Amino acid sequence: MHKDTKRREALLYHAKPTPGKIQVVPTKKYATQRDLSLAYSPGVAEPCLEIAKDVNNVYKYTAKGNLVAVITNGTAVLGLGDIGPEASKPVMEGKALLFKIFSDIDVFDIEIGTNDVEKFIETVKNIAPTFGGINLEDIKAPESFEIERRLVEELNIPVMHDDQHGTAIISSAALLNALELAGKETDKVKIVVSGAGSAALACANLYVLLGVKESNIYMFDKDGMLTNSRSDISELQKRYAKSCEPTSLKEAIKGADVFLGLSVGNILTSEMLLTMNDNPIVFAMANPIPEIDYNVAINTREDIIMATGRSDHPNQVNNVLGFPYIFRGALDVRATKINEAMKMAAVKALAELAKTPVPEQVNIAYGETKLNFGRDYIIPKPFDPRLISIVAPAVAKAAMESGVAQIEITDWNKYEEELLERLGSDNKMIRLLVNRAKSNPKRVIFAEADHLDVLKAAQIVLEEGIGIPILLGNKEIITELMEEIGFDEEVTIIDPKTKEEEPSRKKYAASFWETKKRRGITLLDAEKWMRERNCFAAMMVNQGDADALVTGYSRSYPTVVKPIMELIEKGPGVTRIAATNLMMTSRGPIFLSDTAINVNPSAEDLAKIALMTAKTVRMFGMEPVIAMVSFSNFGSSQSENSKKIREAVAYLHKYYPDLIVDGEIQTDFALNSEMLKSKFPFSKLVDKKVNTLIYPNLDSANITYKMLKELNKSDSIGPIMMGLDKPAHIFQLGASVEEMVNMAAVAVVDAQEKSKKFNKVKAK
Repeated sequence: MHKDTKRREALLYHAKPTPGKIQVVPTKKYATQRDLSLAYSPGVAEPCLEIAKDVNNVYKYTAKGNLVAVITNGTAVLGLGDIGPEASKPVMEGKALLFKIFSDIDVFDIEIGTNDVEKFIETVKNIAPTFGGINLEDIKAPESFEIERRLVEELNIPVMHDDQHGTAIISSAALLNALELAGKETDKVKIVVSGAGSAALACANLYVLLGVKESNIYMFDKDGMLTNSRSDISELQKRYAKSCEPTSLKEAIKGADVFLGLSVGNILTSEMLLTMNDNPIVFAMANPIPEIDYNVAINTREDIIMATGRSDHPNQVNNVLGFPYIFRGALDVRATKINEAMKMAAVKALAELAKTPVPEQVNIAYGETKLNFGRDYIIPKPFDPRLISIVAPAVAKAAMESGVAQIEITDWNKYEEELLERLGSDNKMIRLLVNRAKSNPKRVIFAEADHLDVLKAAQIVLEEGIGIPILLGNKEIITELMEEIGFDEEVTIIDPKTKEEEPSRKKYAASFWETKKRRGITLLDAEKWMRERNCFAAMMVNQGDADALVTGYSRSYPTVVKPIMELIEKGPGVTRIAATNLMMTSRGPIFLSDTAINVNPSAEDLAKIALMTAKTVRMFGMEPVIAMVSFSNFGSSQSENSKKIREAVAYLHKYYPDLIVDGEIQTDFALNSEMLKSKFPFSKLVDKKVNTLIYPNLDSANITYKMLKELNKSDSIGPIMMGLDKPAHIFQLGASVEEMVNMAAVAVVDAQEKSKKFNKVKAK
């Protein structure tokens, strides 16, 4: 091979994504000697030479840009104290895991065996070229202040002591919202701080930047209040020292608006709490025992707004809300430091996020009926999936505006999408679908709205502007459940069995009977059917009293699908109904058909299923690339199953030549383009990414989709009904709230599409 070709291959092998673009670097092959020669000698010499020419190329050819060091000497491990570097390693490994889980940042944890400030600084500076950022952790004060100050000044990568600034950022966001709820002005509140270590000082410093007056902050350490007469306090602590005579914590707390605890458990009594001003704000963050027990505090003062460091109480001040996203934003613009502007951006982003409607998956994760901004919810929950796409961009933007960013992000929408992709939250398809539904919301019947989860889904659909829910079921139960979850918007509630709905039942029964009277259905039969909610709902859609229908949460699929297919006609030219499932896999979205209806479709059926699936794929904004899968490849078997697939493909090739479809083909060849090209270069799927699989029978399709869902935990939308003249979609039995919301969005978009076709026909 030519030398220049080898060089290009070596550089491509080591190349990382373009700076400013957030992508997961694909895994490199390493199976052969050739692969190894690119990864190491001699190929590795090429990127080395490029970096030697320009040191900034290290971000292009190595993982430095996504690598953070978590560094400690184990002198101040949370709740454990000075336990040494080896004993602190499990904590640092845990911190590394949090970085990866919450922001897809790679981490080396490094435990340094020295308490000497100069040696510690020298060690970190010497290893810094490896990393894109440094997270200092569990280093005791006052040494931690000097270590961080020096490293921030002397390194050109982001450095942050999370124990100080992480706590300060999260508690500042909580303070902003607590003050708003309490109706207190930032520059007038009196704050008493129990604790004068690195975290307490960082909190106080950031509170001052928020507008709190230094003169209104009273700080205590284990020896009492910080005063100018004390000779045992540090230079940094002197900022909050008072000129007055020392007073006790009990006296200082009188008339205070805010108590910040970063000290020891049970230091604040209920008697002391009673002497605070109205709507007292108490952040008791000692762990595992807070400065005052949560239950004692809320039973002492009904007007209290309280936060702790514990996950079993509301308003947990948890650093994981901050550091993953602060470093993410800093790394993505290659910031030279984490400055005050970036910290403040994180504070404001967190505070604002707590005021926005909470995704249902967060409510479910925390066992809440409905989280709302208020005294028990002043900061976001750690598992809120929006954090990375809200906080990281705010930090990155602040870095750019404050002049410490070395690269710029210009397309912020794309950046937010890429951030979500980092977490395996690439629900781009779903977001596109939901946004499309929002563009023209339709009336969607929720036929089992007297079930709590169905009602929650309907509430989200309404609040998010996805659709206009119509609630079917027992009106009394629905009303009670709505009150329970705070669903107070005006919606239509219908109980098909009540006397009130008798006129509608008769109208729908008469209409249904007209179409079925020569098929063995009597008018009396039709009237009885209309008392059943799914039949009533189907006729509402047929008669134009609603645009779409979703049902099936509490009943098995066959019992729900049968009446739907009886009452709703097939679409024009459709001879068979089918179903597809959209699976969110690691290689991207894939549609699987038919997963629910046709047990053993014929060649003609398979062709029509493929055409219907293609329409559905386009509805999701994708161009279908269809593999008709089998156990054989292009005639390698003469079985009946293989033969019918070949016939279906031949039909599609003849009458729909522009459709990208081929088969029969084994699934691995369909999904592996290199294998396909090497063995079957004639295939229409060569150099295409297959996104649709059509199966020869219901067994294979249903087994595949359920196996993917369980083994790979792939998210699924469906089964999506195809071929009905009106939009009706059926949930899987016991579907989650999120799945039902997604299916409602499908129903809305389906209604939009059918409305367009109807209007075109009408115009002609």
